Amino acid sequence: MSQVPPEDFAEIRALVRDFVRKRVVPRENEIAAADRVPDDLRAAAAEMGLFGYALPQEWGGLGLDLTQDVELAMELGYTTLALRSLFGTNNGIAGQVLVGFGTDAQRQRWLAAMASGDVVASFALTEPGAGSNPAALRTRAVRDGEGWVLDGQKRFITNAPIADLFVVFARTAPAGPAGPGIAVFLVPAAADGVRVGPKDAKMGQEGAWTADVVLDGVRVGADALVGGAEAVGYRAAMASLARGRVHIAALAVGCAQRALDESVAYAAANTQGDVPVGSFQLVQAMLADQQTGVAAGRALVRDTARAYVAGEDRRVGPSVAKLFCTEMAGRVADLAVQVHGGTGYMREIPVERIYRDVRLLRLYEGTSEIQRLIVGGALVRAEQERLAR
Repeated sequence: MSQVPPEDFAEIRALVRDFVRKRVVPRENEIAAADRVPDDLRAAAAEMGLFGYALPQEWGGLGLDLTQDVELAMELGYTTLALRSLFGTNNGIAGQVLVGFGTDAQRQRWLAAMASGDVVASFALTEPGAGSNPAALRTRAVRDGEGWVLDGQKRFITNAPIADLFVVFARTAPAGPAGPGIAVFLVPAAADGVRVGPKDAKMGQEGAWTADVVLDGVRVGADALVGGAEAVGYRAAMASLARGRVHIAALAVGCAQRALDESVAYAAANTQGDVPVGSFQLVQAMLADQQTGVAAGRALVRDTARAYVAGEDRRVGPSVAKLFCTEMAGRVADLAVQVHGGTGYMREIPVERIYRDVRLLRLYEGTSEIQRLIVGGALVRAEQERLAR
């Protein structure tokens, strides 16, 4: 996918920044209290093209590549993550499965509707016993005539309560030398046998809905098999997750920037003993650590996205970026609460929400521990291969 011209992207980014900071930020407490993104904000996001910003223009998307995607992600991370959650899977892990691996007919059927926001897609990979390691999947898909029957349970599925389409990963064969035996299926939410549980009550990210999804004898046609081949599944999962990790890293940078900005504003304006809090050297040290983390994360995300688009590194770099940036965001948010003192522990104070929201970033799309295994293992294998030559 070719890059949108810089001048056009600059306009898109400016519009998104204006929307986030002027229309969404003032309503963060409303979103948290109601545990939902208001319909007018969802409609505005759809009108701006945010449901398909990373989908190809031929299917109605804006056609941003990953270097531009991360710039928008850093803007979207500046406010409640519930907003981005509405359209994150359409552009990311669900949409990119179709873009990269779907048949022409599958793209024709779904991508334009996803780009417009008429269809919300969910990425149904995680299960009670399989999260960061897709190889442990238990959901099964069994051939039935020319179609398939799916049975299993998915957990923590983003947008499940409002989804129109589930991109479901299921086992079609035991894992073995021939491959992991995982395929991907496009399952309409209205299909018989699909049951969505009540939305989860979470620590943070109010308004970003997740739920269990049960597949009980769900029948789909042969045309539901992504790419028209069973072997596509595991590759689709790994490719989508790697790209998504760069996006999550950028989102974390946006969250950290907001926490830093709130900290600086508080330190400059609030006093302790008639002296601005920010005049104390230990507070300045906390602000300096926050700024250093944010600056390093932003540079890392941009470099990782560039290498991904160039095809130089689509495995190790994304894990490095997600590991560093999500861990960094947690530290910056913790320091933000510390700078605010007791005020930072109060509900309806932005840094209190950010502290809870960013905790999830270290868990989904591969935990920090999984990222460490990917990076460390790759380094050792590369050296072993060098020595063997």
